[in-house]
Amino acid sequence: MAEFSKFFLGYKNLQNLPEKLQKNGYQLIGPRIKNQAIVYDYINSFDDLPVGYNDTQERGRYRIEKTDGAVVFNNYTVGQNSIKQFIYPACKTILKIENSKKDFNFTGQTDEIPRLAIIGMRACELAALKILDKVLTQGPYVDQIYLKLRRNMFIIAVNCVNPGQTCFCQSMKSGPNVTDGFDLALTEINNKDEPYFIAWPGSDRGLKLIQSLSTTPVNDEQLSIEKKALEEASAKMGRSLSTDGIEDTLYREFDNPYWEEISEKCLACGNCTMVCPTCFCVDFKDETDLKGENAVRLRNWDSCFNREFSYIHGGSIRYSGKSRYRQWLMHKLSYWRDQFETSGCVGCGRCITWCPVGIDITEEASRVCHKT
Repeated sequence: MAEFSKFFLGYKNLQNLPEKLQKNGYQLIGPRIKNQAIVYDYINSFDDLPVGYNDTQERGRYRIEKTDGAVVFNNYTVGQNSIKQFIYPACKTILKIENSKKDFNFTGQTDEIPRLAIIGMRACELAALKILDKVLTQGPYVDQIYLKLRRNMFIIAVNCVNPGQTCFCQSMKSGPNVTDGFDLALTEINNKDEPYFIAWPGSDRGLKLIQSLSTTPVNDEQLSIEKKALEEASAKMGRSLSTDGIEDTLYREFDNPYWEEISEKCLACGNCTMVCPTCFCVDFKDETDLKGENAVRLRNWDSCFNREFSYIHGGSIRYSGKSRYRQWLMHKLSYWRDQFETSGCVGCGRCITWCPVGIDITEEASRVCHKT
């Protein structure tokens, strides 16, 4: 990544950023309030961002609260959905078949590929995108729809200076600070009156965007304040996980009796896989109308917690809850590295927050590996 200078961006000038992106033909996606949560969704302007909101996350618990401040990004982390849903959606029609009486007409993917601008992505999200890129575009079978969407994306990342209570991205070496994979990165600095931002372009188009706004060169004092905020962020992690040798240790502990204890709490609901930004498993289903005139092939997200997920000739090979939970955790922290030379976990903490019974992957992995 080319090195670019940093800029000072005022609060009022930040408000012009979404409009600039729209004029360049981008659809905007950013954090907003929806169903009493801060989630990624389509937005139209700066006013849609959850300014002045903070969140509280713990195992099996999520709450948001409105404050009187003007903070844009610093008081919350990530909600239950990830950017994955916009570029690798939960349900996708990949083939349509029409019976015209004389012949069958086959129609593949014809949707126009949008230009998406993502505002407010965190370091863990960028790390997750790198993993999905490797899985979906760098193997023998390339997901062309995903690839085209990724090439059209403009990413505005945000450094996490206030990680949440279920965050452990530092343990997974994926945050809290962004390092690459973005077009523009922002560090929000809380100020007495209103926040300001240190903007760091990560690409030529990111530089072009920031130069179109009213910015000034950043000074040494502002850089010092930013550096201190970023250094302090690592000490605020709500969780940690020792990953030294964890891949081999988990292999050795395949028959650890503690897996049974974990499974007694697990509902096998699949929430952890649905909120995970890196899970990519899907199922394909064919549906036809009652008249037999039209049929579609659908690609739907699947979960290794479903009993049918491991169905082969004769039945499921992971019938018990213990075997399904063990498969999920070991795939994330062990098998994934064998397959893709990277961990499948980025430490975003979603699986902890959104588990109905509050199972904590950092605690469970540590217990299995005898690290607690």
